[in-house]
Amino acid sequence: MQADSISEQRLLEKIQKLSPEQVLLVEDFIDSLKKQNTDHSLTFAAAKLSEPVLLKIWDNPDNAEYDTLRIWSC
Repeated sequence: MQADSISEQRLLEKIQKLSPEQVLLVEDFIDSLKKQNTDHSLTFAAAKLSEPVLLKIWDNPDNAEYDTLRIWSC
C-alpha cells in the first residue's frame, strides 16, 4: 500500500509542475484510458453472451467435418 501512496505522490508532484494546458492533456489521456477499459469490458461481455448461440450454430453434426480441417499451415 505504501508503494501506491508514493506513486500517487510522485504523479501529483509531476502534474503540479505542468501548465494548465498540459494538465488538460493529462486529464484527456486518463479519460481515454478509462474509455478503452470500458470498451474492452463491453466487447468481452458481448462475446461471452453470444457464446451459447454461436455454439449451437457451430457445434452440430452438419458442420462436424469442418472441425477436422486444418486452417493454419506452418
